Amino acid sequence: MRKALYILGDLEDGDILWLSRNGVVRALAPGEVLIQAGRAVADLFFVTEGSLAVTAGNGQRLATLALGDAVGEMSFVEKRLPGATVTALDQVRVLAVPREAILAAFERDSGFAARFYHALAVFLSDRLRSATSQDGDGDELDEAILDTVSQAGERFVRLVALLEGRER
Repeated sequence: MRKALYILGDLEDGDILWLSRNGVVRALAPGEVLIQAGRAVADLFFVTEGSLAVTAGNGQRLATLALGDAVGEMSFVEKRLPGATVTALDQVRVLAVPREAILAAFERDSGFAARFYHALAVFLSDRLRSATSQDGDGDELDEAILDTVSQAGERFVRLVALLEGRER
C-alpha cells in the first residue's frame, strides 16, 4: 500500500470522492490481461486488491504490482503505447478511471490537476528509485510523505469503502 500513500497523500478528500464516482471497479481472474503491450490504454488503474505481473515482450518479468499501485500511469503521462503487458497473478480488483474523464476534470479544476500530476511524479520517482537502488535506500519513505502517511492511509481505506458501497 506504500505506493498509494504517494498519490493519496497529495490529493484532497474531494479528489478521492471524484475518483470513486468517476471510476469503475474491474475484477480480473488469474491470467487475465489488464494492459497489452502495443495497445492503447484508455484508463488509469489503481490496484485495490491482488497482484499483477508486468512483463516485457520476451516474457521477462519487470515488476510485480500490488495493493495501492497505479497501473497505466506511464501511458497516461506521455500518451505512448505501453511497452509491457500487465497480467493478473491472482484475483485482482482495480479502480479504472477513464483518461478522458481525468483530463476533463483537469480542465475544470487546475488545483486537482496540479495535485494529481505532483502525486504521479513522486510516485514515478519512487518507483524508479526503488528499481535502481543498489543499497536498499529505495525502500525508505521520502521524509516529505511521512507527514501525510496517516491521512493517505485513511484516504485509501475510504476509497475502497466507497468503491464497495460501504460509504457515500
